[in-house]
Amino acid sequence: MPGNLKGALLALLSMGIYSTHDVIIKLLGEGYPALQILFFSALFSFPPIAILLLRDPTHGTLRPRSPFWVGLRSLCIINSGICGFYAFSVLPLAQVYSILFASPLFITMLSVPVLGERVGPQRWIAVAIGLLGVLVVLRPGYVDLGMGHMAALLAACSSAMAAVSIRRLGRSERTVILILWPIIGNFILTGMSLGLAYRPMAGGDLALTALIAVLGLIAGFLLIQAYQAGEAANVAPMQYSQMLWAITYGWLFFDEHPDSMTLLGASLIIGSGLFILMRERAGPSLMRPVTEARLRSETVTAPRANLLRRLLRRE
Repeated sequence: MPGNLKGALLALLSMGIYSTHDVIIKLLGEGYPALQILFFSALFSFPPIAILLLRDPTHGTLRPRSPFWVGLRSLCIINSGICGFYAFSVLPLAQVYSILFASPLFITMLSVPVLGERVGPQRWIAVAIGLLGVLVVLRPGYVDLGMGHMAALLAACSSAMAAVSIRRLGRSERTVILILWPIIGNFILTGMSLGLAYRPMAGGDLALTALIAVLGLIAGFLLIQAYQAGEAANVAPMQYSQMLWAITYGWLFFDEHPDSMTLLGASLIIGSGLFILMRERAGPSLMRPVTEARLRSETVTAPRANLLRRLLRRE
């Protein structure tokens, strides 16, 4: 099987598992606070991640060389997880994905001041069209916007800032620091929230939080295999297949039927994201923040795939 085809198929499978991961979050969100779900999901994901962290061959302490960028990235990952979990809990799946798909647009915008990236007029036009798509999905003035919509936007922005931050850091930091700091910060922040809003969880629901952790890791490892098999520019667009999963899962489990405006806005966002990916593919290899971001939002329950790859390869 050709490498790019294999990579695309593995990425499709990974995105399907990620979508199942998100559906369980939504199911649990009907009865439990989002912060509580995130806390237990991250707690169950820590043991296998800790085993991987032991493979880090780099000697040193847990003190980062660039505390500002490591701290900023950690806060962005934590915020992406909190906002994303909440958005999935209260909004239709297709609507959440439509907004989260705007992350590459924000990455492109942030890459100018943070990375010194040169963005040409064609990519700026694509960004403008994508942002128009976000407005079409949200329809301010016609639809009552709630905290869920704001949370989804914040999740997309936070994910973008986290992706740009790790591009800024490069390989200057140990992998264990980049993975462990967000986990520690998440345990502190979400753990504190349990004293404010905690609902006792049934055994089956607690098992589902563990399943979220397992699915996040499995999907991450499949994504690693996808990027090892195929070129990033061919694998990354498979992210958008999650919209099909969202429509299917929403119809099966939540009686959700995305309207024409949501689908139109999602089409504009996806189209602009794909255009940016293709333009980056044709550009200099060192200036590809969107392609390198791997598109899938990084959270404490779904660590960045290339960081896991570093540990597996002992890089």
